Amino acid sequence: QVQPVESGGGFVQAGGSLRLSCAASGRTFSSYAIGWFRQAPGKEREFVAAISWSGGSTYYADSVKGRFTISRDNAKNTVYLQMNSLKPEDTAVYYCAAGSVFYYSDSAEFDYWGQGTQVTVSS
Repeated sequence: QVQPVESGGGFVQAGGSLRLSCAASGRTFSSYAIGWFRQAPGKEREFVAAISWSGGSTYYADSVKGRFTISRDNAKNTVYLQMNSLKPEDTAVYYCAAGSVFYYSDSAEFDYWGQGTQVTVSS
């Protein structure tokens, strides 16, 4: 079992960058896929990016492809989401989740969720 904890959110102007971190306790962290999801006010939670347990495979939503990069350091039990060229529509609470998944974009396949970190992008 793991407990993800997000950090790195904040306020940034359009075109800026932020790096989110997902740190997780538990010795089994490296055996889980990690996903990032986000939820804007009044909208459903949506998939952003995911990475396999080994880091060998990564997946992105079309809306962030080419701007966001997901990576992991299993020695540090941490996954990163580098967000560049941020847009106002990226404003949301970003959640990190862990699980043994097959469909990486399906939030229902992730078992362990963090509390989220707010990202606000001004125009």
